[in-house]
Amino acid sequence: MKLSVNLNKIALIRNSRGNDNPSLIDYVKKCIELGVDGLTLHPRPDHRHATSEDVINVSKICTDNDIEFNLEGNPFSLPHGDFIGFQELCAKAKPDQVTLVPDDLQQITSDHGWQPGFSDNELKDFVDSLKDSSVRTSLFIDADTAAVEYAERIGFDRIEIYTGPFAKYLEDKDLVNFKLCKSKIAECINLANKSMLGINAGHDLNLDNLPHLIECGSVDEVSIGHAIITDALKFGFEDTIMKYIKAVRKSY
Repeated sequence: MKLSVNLNKIALIRNSRGNDNPSLIDYVKKCIELGVDGLTLHPRPDHRHATSEDVINVSKICTDNDIEFNLEGNPFSLPHGDFIGFQELCAKAKPDQVTLVPDDLQQITSDHGWQPGFSDNELKDFVDSLKDSSVRTSLFIDADTAAVEYAERIGFDRIEIYTGPFAKYLEDKDLVNFKLCKSKIAECINLANKSMLGINAGHDLNLDNLPHLIECGSVDEVSIGHAIITDALKFGFEDTIMKYIKAVRKSY
């Protein structure tokens, strides 16, 4: 399992003061120095945290340092103010992986996977256009085998399983629903393996629930942001990154 660190929260703190402190680029470089496998940004059209310029700059740094850059977002997000539009951002940033998420402007954070039947033809056209530039594509899905089948049918390279409910049930000690959720995640992993799809996972993953995710089966990559920043308040940023690297590499 590889670790991609989502640095949206660093950009959010920076934007709250209207200057470049903390510097997103400094944290990008620190993550690379510490040995993370990749970096993730998920810009929204309102630029509440990562901006279009951030995406382009961070992608270049990742390329120069031979680590993967993962760009997340809604493929149908149009230009809005300084946001140049998701499709244009893909063309300019040239990320290694694009993860498509059904966000809208009102969402605080991603809270559900892509629903089969939503703009199927347009989604397939977008995925096909990315294949022409050798970008790996991933679809953010709920832990549902029908969604795995849908991702394969549209032509994605990977799925990213939404782990929000998984994390919430464990935090609430709702063991009945937690076990059910784990079972669904395991079923998705098994089906994805049979379908030759890569497997990512993300949302509310942390040091407490990562071992339980590993028990579900083999996952290629996890994307973690919020928990890393909150844990950094307790442990410091460098120590936190090393704790997460150690946690994900226990799956090897």
